[in-house]
Amino acid sequence: MNTMAIASFDIEEHHRIEAAVGLAITPQLRAEYASRMEQATRRLMDQLAAQNIRGTFFIVGEIARTHPQLVRDLHAAGHEIGSHSWDHRRVHRFQPATFRADLLTSKDALEQTIGAPIVGFRAPTFSVMKETAWAIDVLADCGFEYDSSIFPVRHDRYGVADAPRGPFVVVGPEREMLELPPLTYRMAGLNLPVAGGGYFRLFPVVMMKAGLRQMARGPAPQVGMLYFHPWEFDPDQPRLPLRGLSRWRTYVGMRRTMQRLTQLLKSFTFHRAIDVVRAIRAAGYQLPRYRLAAA
Repeated sequence: MNTMAIASFDIEEHHRIEAAVGLAITPQLRAEYASRMEQATRRLMDQLAAQNIRGTFFIVGEIARTHPQLVRDLHAAGHEIGSHSWDHRRVHRFQPATFRADLLTSKDALEQTIGAPIVGFRAPTFSVMKETAWAIDVLADCGFEYDSSIFPVRHDRYGVADAPRGPFVVVGPEREMLELPPLTYRMAGLNLPVAGGGYFRLFPVVMMKAGLRQMARGPAPQVGMLYFHPWEFDPDQPRLPLRGLSRWRTYVGMRRTMQRLTQLLKSFTFHRAIDVVRAIRAAGYQLPRYRLAAA
């Protein structure tokens, strides 16, 4: 098993998820979700510590203001801190200038909190897509070393289906940067998403393991980027008033997530994203280049 697996976590309160956009959330419920976010994140820290694993935590910048000790504790434990935007708005809701302001506000808040540079980014809802290719230029201009926002799948909310499955150089209109896409499993000519989130809760855990093993058989460098959210490990939290497919996507399989995560952590060796980035650069791999052109 030669895949450099990455355990990454997107840290936002439950009411910030894309399915909840437009819902009226009371101040009391927001406060409860914030408290539960910290509790769930600390439980995840304990699980990682038990297996001597350091992960990458992409954190919404506002959390550096509302829960600075949590962010400092994650950093002190050796985890990498990355940006997950300032307040979890999709890239589609910005223009280049406003996206730049959002990035720099988040980056500065996180850097001031931990006293170290922030070099990795993940867009909310994997919203760096062909329609938002200009975001690559902005990310590079703001000093980010790598991105993990391009999901090489077909989905109604996100995805760039023909993007490479492994690490690649994503080329924007004028700038470029290293991209670490979430894990997929190639089957019947399609990329099946097996990296985390709802797929982790819905599919048998063997699918994620199969994805990591398949990636190990591919061209170097073999990298398996997994992702999880703290609210996915809190099955007793108050439920958002979602309906139909959104409700099912959000809450399916939540009562088995911690057991599954523990099983995964014991089965593979995990790395921080920044350490994988450094290993790729030190090895001098010739990565594929992919131009993220607008549709």
